[in-house]
Order: sequence, then structure tokens, then C-alpha cells
Amino acid sequence: MIDAKTTPPPLTLGILVFPGFPMACLTSCIEPLRAANEISGREAFQWKVVAEDAGPVVSSAGVSFAPDCTLSDTTELDLLLFTASPSARFTEPSRANAALQRLQRRKARLGAISGGVFALARTGLTRENPLSVHWCYEAAFHAEFPEIPAQSTVICEQGDYTTISGASAAFDHMLTLIETHLGGDIMAEVACWFQHPYIRSAAAAQKTPVHDTAKSQNLLPKQVARAIEHFAEHIESPIQISKVAEAVGVSTRSLERSFKQATGQGPLKYYRKMRMKQARQLVLYSNTPVTEIAFMVGYATPGAFLRHYRESFGMTPIADRRAKNSMRVKGSDALPS
Repeated sequence: MIDAKTTPPPLTLGILVFPGFPMACLTSCIEPLRAANEISGREAFQWKVVAEDAGPVVSSAGVSFAPDCTLSDTTELDLLLFTASPSARFTEPSRANAALQRLQRRKARLGAISGGVFALARTGLTRENPLSVHWCYEAAFHAEFPEIPAQSTVICEQGDYTTISGASAAFDHMLTLIETHLGGDIMAEVACWFQHPYIRSAAAAQKTPVHDTAKSQNLLPKQVARAIEHFAEHIESPIQISKVAEAVGVSTRSLERSFKQATGQGPLKYYRKMRMKQARQLVLYSNTPVTEIAFMVGYATPGAFLRHYRESFGMTPIADRRAKNSMRVKGSDALPS
């Protein structure tokens, strides 16, 4: 029998949803906590769906959710996580910030999942606190918030903020909370319920895909992975393939052969696709002018950039920006909703 006098109060999680939020982020928070309550036989966790206004909020999948309460009416929370698309903003920023600061005074921790980090950063409350940013949003985030260190870890818990790169990482974080409050046995059982056998620590690096293949970078030959790191460091100031080969200690021909075997394409083509994908982040998730984006990804003139962009994505940057809400990105363009 559980002694009510010694049982700690439940941890209360709030999930703040904005129009267009990804449902997976919501369910990845609630489902493991629900299972933990069921397995433990007590209400160790509570949760609330929170929104700025009282009306239904439509997710990116078109499914509507009725919030349990509005942000202004929310009082007792231990953690409030924003979940949103990168373009999300409060309709009444001053009122929302007042509510968030009130929660912080009551010792609530604020945070965000995936694209929700943009809405959180736009409040100005995080200042220069490091935040975890999904790799798909890194370029756009840096363009809008150059003063905020963007972390590539799956979860970042620094200062008063918990930021989580994506839905799977949110599940990992919920498992960590379960372990802290209910112990490792229940945490392990919850993980097995959902066949989630590999629980990443907060410091784990995000996995990024190799362009146009199903591999992730940690499966690549070392010289190819190191070359990709050099490419990533020289998006704005392009580097010659021969210089990259020299830096990783192989001949240019050897590097080309290794790239072909590992990725199905040569290093120059791969490098251009990296630059194009970074450009597309800026096109879709920022208001940066297209000519400026061209310079940001290493093009001296907009003409070549526009040609390569159309070759890569089948439309101009302006058309792509206008169409971003009308269809899901397909193929290898992994842009989270």
C-alpha cells in the first residue's frame, strides 16, 4: 500500500501547441507518461495540452486538438514544452510573455521540441542560453538568432530551459523523467512497451542522413565523413575538392572513389547538394532575401544559385517559399513539419 504522506506529488507537464504543430511531438510526450502511470499503479505524471487561445488547434496532419487550458490560465506546471512549426508566433506576444514569466517565477521550466524552439526563442526569454536545434533548421535558426548557440545534441538542458531536437528525442526525455521519478525498472518496462530499446542520453549527437541514401553519417568511411565535415565548415566560402582531399590525407581520386562507393555520387555533386539543402532551409524557414541567401551559401552571383536551385528542387526559391504550406516535401528533403 502506498503511503500518501511519503508519495511525492505528480510531475505536471504542459505541452504548448501552436497551429501546424507536429502530432508526433505531442504523443511522444504523453504516451510514455501514461504508460508509466499504468505500470506503477499511481498518478506519477499529469499533463495538459495548452494553447494561446481556447479554440481547437489544428496540427500539421490536419487533426484538431482542444486544449485543456489557455496559457494565461495555466498556473501549476513543472515543465512547459513548446511544439510548433518554425514559423509559429504568439498572436499577443506581450500577454504570452507575461504568462510565461509568471510560470517561471513559480519554478516551471520552459522548453521546446523540434520547430517549437523558434517560438521559444522569439519570446526573447532565453537570451543567449544554448538551445538544441534540429539539424534541418540549423541554418534558418542561425540566420534569425545569431546570438543564440545552437546545439547539435538531441537534448539540451542548460540554464532554465530544456530543448529537444525532435519527437523521438522527446520520448527519450520522457523516459529519463520516468527513471528519475519511478526508477529504472519502470522506465525499462515503458521503453519495452513501445519497443524503444535504445535510450539516448541528452548529450548524444543528432543523426543526420547522407544525401540521397538511407545511411547516416556514422556509417560512412572515416575519410568521407571527415570530408563532409570540411564541406559543412565551408558552406559560405566554398573549398576546392583537392584541398579537402589533402586535409583528410587522401588523393583527390581516392576521395572521389570513396564518395562514389559510399554515397553514389562524387564529392563535388554532394557538396553542392549540401549547399542547396542549407539554402532551402533559409528559403523555407526564414524571410532572408533570395539574393542574400545565395551569398550565404557561397555563390558570388545569384544567377548560378538560381539555376542550381531549380535543378535541385524543380522550382525557383520564390516559388518554393510560396508553396511551402501547400504540400509536404518529398524525396530526400527531410524537412520536419
